[in-house]
Amino acid sequence: MTANGWLQIGVFFVLVLLIAKPLGLYMAQVYERKRTWLDPVLGPVERLLYKLTGVDADVEMKWTEYAASMLIFSLATLLLTYAVERLQHWIPLWNPQHLPAVEPYLAWSTAGSFTTNTNWQAYVPEQTMSYLTQMFGLATHNFWSAAVGMALAVAFIRGIARREAKTLGNFWVDLTRGILWVLAPICIVYALALVSQGAIQNFKPYDTVKLLEPQHVTTTGTDGKTVTTTVTTQTIAQGPLASQEAIKMLGTNGGGFMNANSSHPFENPTPFSNLMEMVSIFAIGGGLCVTLGKLTGSPKHGWAVFAAMSILWFAGVATCYWAESQPNSMLKGVDQHTVQMGAAQQAGGNMEGKEVRFGIANSALFATVTTDASCGAVNSMHDSFMPLGGMVPLANIMTGEIIFGGVGAGMYGMLIFVVVTVFIAGLMVGRTPEYLGKKVEAYDVQLSMLYLLIFPLIILGFAAISALLPAGLASLSNKGPHGLSQILYAYTSAVGNNGSAFAGLNADTHWYLVTQGVAMLAGRFLMIVPMLAVAGNLATKKIAPASLGTFPVTSGLFTTLLVGVIVIVGALTFFPALSLGPILEHLLLRSGMSF
Repeated sequence: MTANGWLQIGVFFVLVLLIAKPLGLYMAQVYERKRTWLDPVLGPVERLLYKLTGVDADVEMKWTEYAASMLIFSLATLLLTYAVERLQHWIPLWNPQHLPAVEPYLAWSTAGSFTTNTNWQAYVPEQTMSYLTQMFGLATHNFWSAAVGMALAVAFIRGIARREAKTLGNFWVDLTRGILWVLAPICIVYALALVSQGAIQNFKPYDTVKLLEPQHVTTTGTDGKTVTTTVTTQTIAQGPLASQEAIKMLGTNGGGFMNANSSHPFENPTPFSNLMEMVSIFAIGGGLCVTLGKLTGSPKHGWAVFAAMSILWFAGVATCYWAESQPNSMLKGVDQHTVQMGAAQQAGGNMEGKEVRFGIANSALFATVTTDASCGAVNSMHDSFMPLGGMVPLANIMTGEIIFGGVGAGMYGMLIFVVVTVFIAGLMVGRTPEYLGKKVEAYDVQLSMLYLLIFPLIILGFAAISALLPAGLASLSNKGPHGLSQILYAYTSAVGNNGSAFAGLNADTHWYLVTQGVAMLAGRFLMIVPMLAVAGNLATKKIAPASLGTFPVTSGLFTTLLVGVIVIVGALTFFPALSLGPILEHLLLRSGMSF
């Protein structure tokens, strides 16, 4: 670890902090339909969309209607994406490589993945998806799924803020305004900034170039014989990449245009683009904390939630940076304390699977940020991290990705933890729990616990079955605890709607495509319904005046208790599985055994 590395981590956090307040206040204006500087341009567009679709923007919905609208929209867009994938070979537009139709199982998994904001990719995008599919099947879904998450978060916040109300807003209005006023304007500027750094944006066919030196590639066939092939050319993929990269990061989607994702120089060309991409992952999640404070009339509460997220983020990045800065005990006679970078030497450690241009600090930071949020984009390979370094991204997702989290999803997930925390605080002092003046009753706690229990049940259930069945074990590249980590990470990432992976696992099999597709949909929608039920119930309640016995949700004590509840719930649920995976692998690696 170096002072320079810590400085870069500090600069990142300061930028997130500076962006949170103006963006959060702006989103509060947008979702409360108050005037913004974009209204003269976007107002007529919004009204035209409502007229074309028959939406009455002045009619609000009960939580059941809000949930039904969200589910119908998600199903329709899932089927649309599936159709585009399956028909891309029949659509001549923007398919210069004449790529065939996507295989049915893969198309199902991918459609479910992008519908749920997971963006898990069990394929090589530049060899599988046409430009049309990348844009109108995947990039459009990046906007839709992100806007859905933001709408749900705002609906929950309204449930907290309103008194004796039966409605949470209008789903179609919240969806439309999230795309038009927040995601689209930022992404236009963002994409241009990426192009200025070297990200490509074109519709050219792929280029074939001659290698400076022939490459000799040796492969082993199924019969055990080795074959050496001489390669003299290389195909360089092209495409409308920068526009998809912008929403991929801002919307915490994570699905790369290229298979190498954000470690590819076309997606992430420079250290500055790397910084932009990391900051954009946290931008909306941080801003929604300010939106929470603004709409509930308690700005300090919003910052208390922001502080809890920040503490958990820092604990993760510090652990991951430390773990990756340690030398690998299995490499004997190799100086791992320094690495040569140009003419200078810098502090070394585990550089396997990392880009030299980003180094250990930015790789550890990116891995932590992308799994704190439900982004899943990577600029290094998590499968190559040291055991404890790889445990950090895994543990981040296991919190439910509430550390700034996916756009919207992180906020409503954190608010569920807030409800549980307030309930526990009330029990500790022997009073009826209250959250911003509203009594937290048995119904609220039961639904909150249902939300929290669905998550580990799906993850651990599918992981246990896959660890026993030949179909699950056949995809592993490693045995022992690392193999268990690969399976555990795959389902944790799917249910947590993250999309990153321990890339050593081959997920392009019928078993993983089907089960992960189910896990993604369950991890998104089975948790949304109880969350909206809590929001709907809170909205109907009266607000009681604060008393001496009221537990304040704006103090450092509240932040500490909230962090404690999150850690304890995660530790009690997932610690046994982590003990058999990355923790055991770390101990065995120290004793000279690898897998």
